[in-house]
Amino acid sequence: MPDPAKPSLAFTSASPAASSSHSSSNLRLSQISTQIAPMAATAFDASTVPQAPEDALFGLMAAYRRDTDSNKVDLGIGAYRDDNAKPWVLPVVKKADEILRKDPDLNHEYLPIAGLPDFTSASQKLVLGGDSPALKEKRVTSLQTISGTGAVHLGALFLAKFYKTNTERTAYFSDPTWPNHFQIFSNVGLQHKTYPYFSKKTKGLDFDGMTSAIESAPEGSIIVLHACAHNPTGVDATQDQWKKLAGLIRKKKHFPFFDTAYQGFASGDLAQDGWAIRYFVEQGFELCIAQSYAKNFGLYGERAGCFHFVTSPASDAQEVVTRVASQLAILQRSEISNPPAYGARIASTVLNNPELFKEWEANLREMSGRIKEMRSALRSKLEELGTPGTWNHITDQIGMFSFTGLTEEQVLKLREDSHVYMTKNGRISMAGLNTHNVEYFAKAVDKAVRATQ
Repeated sequence: MPDPAKPSLAFTSASPAASSSHSSSNLRLSQISTQIAPMAATAFDASTVPQAPEDALFGLMAAYRRDTDSNKVDLGIGAYRDDNAKPWVLPVVKKADEILRKDPDLNHEYLPIAGLPDFTSASQKLVLGGDSPALKEKRVTSLQTISGTGAVHLGALFLAKFYKTNTERTAYFSDPTWPNHFQIFSNVGLQHKTYPYFSKKTKGLDFDGMTSAIESAPEGSIIVLHACAHNPTGVDATQDQWKKLAGLIRKKKHFPFFDTAYQGFASGDLAQDGWAIRYFVEQGFELCIAQSYAKNFGLYGERAGCFHFVTSPASDAQEVVTRVASQLAILQRSEISNPPAYGARIASTVLNNPELFKEWEANLREMSGRIKEMRSALRSKLEELGTPGTWNHITDQIGMFSFTGLTEEQVLKLREDSHVYMTKNGRISMAGLNTHNVEYFAKAVDKAVRATQ
């Protein structure tokens, strides 16, 4: 018989069941404690990922939308507007869209990595000219891109990986230039500098400053050139100046990179706006071209563009192009796999149909013609008002944008007093002016200029 004075072992030693229950409780407490405890600090604190500034242009657009004043004027965004300040879908684009929608074979399959072949081949002919020696000699390879931005990026990425020089690789941009140029080239690890371009004194091209900087640049530098309708100044080189630039770039063995976003939109003449690129190709340059269809087709949101690589005439030119095309395809595959179809199909339908092409040229003349009318009207009204300064540069410049010469102080005063929205550097989108607001804008400019003298 067990001694009643002694405790039973059953009470002094835990049973297997009790031990298991105790372990489960400890595990649960540990889990709860872990959930209650603060999480480990992020790997992306403010010192690692600082807050980026808002994109200036899109911030300006947001401010304009918030403004409730009935007289507000949007001269910031680079998109065409009709005389009622409304977006304009080109009539020829509507026709192309109708053709596509009625096509029984239309599908949503992937495009090839290089894009829609009918689109890229038509894009080559458009930018280089149908009789281009580079096309006849098969010295060109082209890939469809995410508009002009994607084309600039693909070209910069290719150069960053494969373009080798005996000096430090540097890309040279005009001062000023499209702000995205800096970000795109920086993101792929290419250093950049600027060359003088706009003369604040003449409000025209500082050709001497431009050529001096290009001549001083290390041999083999990448020279980024706006083919026409320079953004943001609207100031273009003459054909004689382009010829001198070509001679200088050849002498220094620089690599030309053309950015063309306004062919046909600038002057209304596709050949005239493409002259500089065609001249460089005829001179035998090896070069890159970034081509956009946002402005000249009004396909802003469809992101239709093309990147072209042209090699110099040589016995191995076709072999060079084949190798370059293979590497461009790998770069494209790793980033977007293949480009979007709709915008390219619209453009291709028009570019490959003679009747639609002719109508497109008429649409281009209508857009460029309206902008030229607004340039003349604005200059006339400023001169009638006797606004201090000279205003002939408004009509001397070309394309969507005009560098007005207004100071940042005057720009901010225009926004505060007259609800006019434009970038701080004084650039205006001429497409934002129309017969209903051009006089209002001219009077607002006159007031701001006089108030800040």
